[in-house]
Amino acid sequence: MAKEIAGKLKLQIKGGAANPSPPVGPALGSKGINIMEFCKQFNARTQDMAGKVLPVVITYYADKSFDFVVKTPPVAIQLLEASKQKSGSAEPNRKKIAEITWDQVKVIAEDKMVDLNCFTLESAMKIVAGTARSMGITIKGIFSVNN
Repeated sequence: MAKEIAGKLKLQIKGGAANPSPPVGPALGSKGINIMEFCKQFNARTQDMAGKVLPVVITYYADKSFDFVVKTPPVAIQLLEASKQKSGSAEPNRKKIAEITWDQVKVIAEDKMVDLNCFTLESAMKIVAGTARSMGITIKGIFSVNN
């Protein structure tokens, strides 16, 4: 018999660095989830991605047990890593902060494809390019899926 789902919770935590301090502890504690058990499981599962920000979706059940799914890092974080910047532009329409290539966009799109709501690599690349544009990052070269 299936467990009764009490709810879902979405957090963004650095890989291998979950601890009971805020924001993780209060978010889980208010739902009755065992904080230390979650931290141990999350850190064990994400130790190979240490330091990267990872979205996690936690499904908690009426009997206080939980499951969680770790997703790929957000596109914005991957774009900042690719362009070696600390943050996006405050005025992306006027002040550009970096340039990346379509090859870098393609790598990010392939990595993020499982979490995006698109079916082709071309449309995933367009989504990543839109995020880059809104961060003040320009893309040099000619758009081509076959690069």
